[in-house]
Amino acid sequence: MARASSRTQVDDPAICCVPMSQESLSAPHAEDFARVFAALGDPVRLRLFSIISATGEVCSCNLEGPLERSQPTISHHTKILAEAGLIVGEKRGRWVWWRVAPGRLKAVRDVLGR
Repeated sequence: MARASSRTQVDDPAICCVPMSQESLSAPHAEDFARVFAALGDPVRLRLFSIISATGEVCSCNLEGPLERSQPTISHHTKILAEAGLIVGEKRGRWVWWRVAPGRLKAVRDVLGR
C-alpha cells in the first residue's frame, strides 16, 4: 500500500503552489519593524516594555527595583525602546515618565498577524 504524502497536491500542473494572498512588507517597513523586534529582543527591554504597557505610565524612578538595574542602565534601555518608536517619555521635574507610543503596538500586532 502506497503511503499518502503530507503535502497538498495541486491538480493543475501549470500552478506550482498556492498564490500569495497578501503583500510582503516594503523595505522601509521591514527596516522599521526590524528595529522594533531588535529592541524587544533584549530580556531587560522586553520586561521594561511589559511593565510600561501593563501600568499605562511609569516613572523612570520606579523601574530600578523591578528590573534590578541602575538608573543609567534603565536610561540606556528606555532610549533604545524610544528610538524604536515603542515608548514615549515626558520629562517632569527630574524624572521621565514613560508610556507606550500610541498606535505603535497595534502596528506591531498587525505585522505579526499577516
